[in-house]
This record gives sequence, C-alpha cells and structure tokens, in this order.
Amino acid sequence: MIATDAHRSSPVRTALAAARRTFITVGLFSGVINILALTSPLYMLQVYDRVLSSRSVPTLVALSLAAAWMYSVQGILDVIRSRILVRVGAGIDEALGEKVYRAVVALPLKDQRIRGDGLQPVRDLDAIRAFLSSGGPIAILDLPWMPFYLAIIFVLHPALGWLSVGGAVLLCLFTWLTDRFSRGPAKDAVRESGRRMAEAEAGRRNAEVLRAMGLTDAMADRFLRANDRFLEQSERMSDVAGLLGGMTKVFRLALQSAVLGLGAWLVIQQQMSAGAILAASVIMSRALAPIEMAIANWKNFVTARDGARRLDTVLAAAGGEEEPMALPAPRHQLSVENVFVGPPGKQLPVVQDVSFRLSAGQALGVIGPSAAGKSTLVRALTGVWAPLRGEIRLDGAALDQWPPSDLGRHIGYLPQDIELFDGTVAENIARFDPDATPDGVIAAARSAGVHDMILHLADGYETRIGEGGAALSAGQRQRVGLARALYRDPFLVVLDEPNSNLDAEGEAALTEAIRGIRTRGGIAVVIAHRASAISAVDLLAVLQGGRLQAFGPKDEVLKTVLVPGRPGVAGAQEPPRAEAERRRAVSGRTDRPGREAGE
Repeated sequence: MIATDAHRSSPVRTALAAARRTFITVGLFSGVINILALTSPLYMLQVYDRVLSSRSVPTLVALSLAAAWMYSVQGILDVIRSRILVRVGAGIDEALGEKVYRAVVALPLKDQRIRGDGLQPVRDLDAIRAFLSSGGPIAILDLPWMPFYLAIIFVLHPALGWLSVGGAVLLCLFTWLTDRFSRGPAKDAVRESGRRMAEAEAGRRNAEVLRAMGLTDAMADRFLRANDRFLEQSERMSDVAGLLGGMTKVFRLALQSAVLGLGAWLVIQQQMSAGAILAASVIMSRALAPIEMAIANWKNFVTARDGARRLDTVLAAAGGEEEPMALPAPRHQLSVENVFVGPPGKQLPVVQDVSFRLSAGQALGVIGPSAAGKSTLVRALTGVWAPLRGEIRLDGAALDQWPPSDLGRHIGYLPQDIELFDGTVAENIARFDPDATPDGVIAAARSAGVHDMILHLADGYETRIGEGGAALSAGQRQRVGLARALYRDPFLVVLDEPNSNLDAEGEAALTEAIRGIRTRGGIAVVIAHRASAISAVDLLAVLQGGRLQAFGPKDEVLKTVLVPGRPGVAGAQEPPRAEAERRRAVSGRTDRPGREAGE
C-alpha cells in the first residue's frame, strides 16, 4: 500500500507482505461495507417512488427496519475494519522496530558524515504506522468500488453517469496535482525538521554549558533559524494540500448540485423518477468520497511513502547480515596485526600499521600526545570501528567473526566520555542484563573499588541516576562506568583516560582494578595522559602521529622515551612534575603528596 522504489526484498515491503492476509480480510470487509452503503439511496428511492405514491405505512415500516439492520451491520463492520488497520500499523511497528533501533545505533559507527536528526528513522516508522491507522488505507480500499457506483448511476440514467465520470476524472486530476506539487515541499520539510530537532537536542544535552557561558541566546537564534526554515517548508506543503483540498471539496459540492439539477431536468422531461434524483446524488457522493478522502489524507500518505523509502535506505546501509557462529570465550591472547584505522565513512587512516600482541595476565599502557590516535585505536580494539586494513584478533579469531552480542560480553570498555543510562546504579553496572544477580553486580563494584561509595548514595544500588548519570558527579560516573566495564570479568578491558575525573582514592581503586584483571588472567589496555593510570601495567606503547613509536616493558620504554634532550613524543625534556609522577608510577605508588592528593 505504501509504494517504495526499493527491491522487493526491502524490509518495509517484506513487513507489509507479511500482513497480506490481513489486508485481504480488510478488503473483503470493505466490499461488504460498500455494498451496504447502497442502503441509503435504495431507501430513498423506495420511499419516494413507492411509499409516497401508495401511502402504505406497513411498507414504510418494513423498509425502515431493513435499513436500520443494514446500517447496524455497516457500522459494526466499519468499526472492525478500523480496528484491524490500527493493529496492522502496530504489527508493522513491531516487525520493524528492533531493526530501526539497531540502524539508529549502528549508522553513526558506519559513517560519521551523517548529519541531521539521527532519530529520523524512528519518526519515519511512526509516520508509516500513523498512516496505516488513519483513513488513508480505507480510501485506497474504497477506490476500486468507484466504477461499481458509477455503473449504478448509468443504470439510473446515462447522462447522470457521464456527468459523474467527468467529475471523477477531474477529482483524480486534483489528486495527481496534490502529489505533484506537495512532493518537493514534503521532502524539504522532513529535512528541515531533522535539522531543527538536531539543534534542539544539542541544546538540551549541553544545557549547563549554554547557561554557564551565556550561549543560550546565540543557540536560540540558531534554533529559531532552523525552525523558520522548517515552518516555511511546512507552510508550502500545507498551502498546496489545503488549496487543492479546498478546490476538491467545493468542486464535489458543485458536482452534487449539478447532478440534482440535471436530475430535475430529466424528471421534467419524464425520463426518470423523482426518487432517482436523490438516489443518484447519494450514490455519486459515495463514489467520489474515496478520492476526496485520499486528498485529505495525502499529506500523511506522502510522509509515509517517503518515510518507507528512507527506511529502506537506512536499513540497507545499516546492514542486516546474519550473525556468525558462536565461538568459545577468549582466554589467551589479543593480537593486533598491521592495523590501519580511520573514522567510519573515511578512507584516510588515523592509526597506521600498528602491530602488537598481548597475552593473558598482561596490561598495556598507551601514551602519546593529543591527536596521536589513541582513542581511535581504542575504538578498533573494542570493535566499535572496523579497521580499514589489518586484523584485530582474540584467540586467533578476528573481531568480525564474533557475534556482536557475544563479543560485548568478553569486552569491558570505559570511554573518555562516560555515558550512563537512565536507571538504577545496579542496572547500569549490570549493563541492563535481565538475568543479572546481586552477587554479580556487587562483585563488579568491588572489583572497581566502588562498592562503599555506592552504599553511601541515597538508595544504594537502587539509586536512580537520571539520563546520562546526571545524579552523579563526574568522578562517580567514571567509577560506576569502570564497574560496568568489569561486570562478569570480561577477558579484554579497554580503559580510555580512566582517571581523568578521579581523586586519589579513585586512582588507587583503578590501580587495584587493573591488577585484578591481570591476576584473573584477563588483558587490560589503558590509555593515559597521567602516569598514575599506568602504574599497574607491565607493558607500554607510545603512539605519535598514528604510528607505534615504541612498545615493550614499561620501564624500558619510559627510559627510552623520556631521555632528557632526546626528540620524543612529548617534547625535548620532561617537566619535573611529570618526572615525579613517572617515578611514582614505575614504583607502583598512586598517592601524591601535598595539594595533588586532593585533586
């Protein structure tokens, strides 16, 4: 019912095809309803031509009872048809909902050049469901019955039939014009709506920055400009639909009057009865009603049709390949083999020709200046970004050989920007695992050294943290994020700047957590700018310009990289404070004397 240009195997078309039997049932209901719609004109015809001439009250009563029964059946079938269509819309939503959500989540990881409203696929699915639940499909199902009604009018009199056919042709022309002139504004309106929503979402997520730095007025201006463009396109689309819809309504009323006028002339000429005039008028109105209803719902139809096309494109871009076969849990090795990595959608690598190998019980610290490619490497190690070249393997299996859900259970990840979800502390630590047990959650919290801190929250593990972890401080979010990374003892734990918001107590807990990973036979990779984060690692890698400059035992790499006067990663000579931190890191101490201990 919603046309798309995609291949027949498109997800939207497949979902609609799955409801084919339901559509056939609704079509049969529509057939019966359209036959019963003749009740009114037939009743009028009989009343005017038989009852009034015979003055028979019993005939009038019998006709009225029969009409009442047929009206009741028609009303019941109409209600059932509407309810079925509502449930068809819900079924399409259920069939595509998970795919759409996965596409929304996956697309930013496939191409970072995507701009606009990232939730547009969800809105497109809503548009399809809303159209299927509206009067639009009913108008489409009633359209095939238009020739049936016109044929009946021809039976009453050919002149009335040809007048009705001419009116139907003009109404179809109005429908085509509606589609022709509303298609462009509809696409522009959707595009501008996405930009407007993106501006609003950016402002909501950065509300603190806007308030603190006085940016509210400037960002409000940006939003208003986007909103003005959206309103302009929406007004264009509504103006076109409103103009043609108004013309259609007036034309249909004029046509109905024309049928009455022509019918009156034919009665005067004694070519038809008076009752046939009213019957022809009602039947013609019924014949043309689907066209008028289609024009009234054309905006929803265009939105749903364009949404279906966009959804097919989005779902195809997100990919829907079958998951690979499950593999045994990794226990031995992580190997990085000549890896080149760049942002999704771009071919220029940020990390180039990086190779190293880690065994169970080892921890690697990765250091280097800003923009050296450290976070890019992290995204590749966790499978977030696919390498442009080379392979990353766990126990010999490349990351893309693992089902994503299984791979996620074997990897713990703490990103630079901590993103927690609206829910309890326990739910966030357990990664919203429905089968999580209190013992598993507490074990992860203890491994991260955050158990006591959680107990001091308002409701302990049941404390709701709000969207993005708004109820927690930055340091608390980072420590809860660390516990989430350690949940169920994943084999590979990747920590990107894990101590950026930690105080001395948090850094001590981080060091113990890394030691715990090594002790249980896991592998840890720690990205660090502060030396205290790598005090528990045994290997060190230096990245600069996206290339691996050094790799080996921590003490040896530090001696090589931080030789005074040697051109290196961070400059010619290490500042005294950095040297002091390095020495404490090498010795395994995490406490910092004086003012630093309270940072």
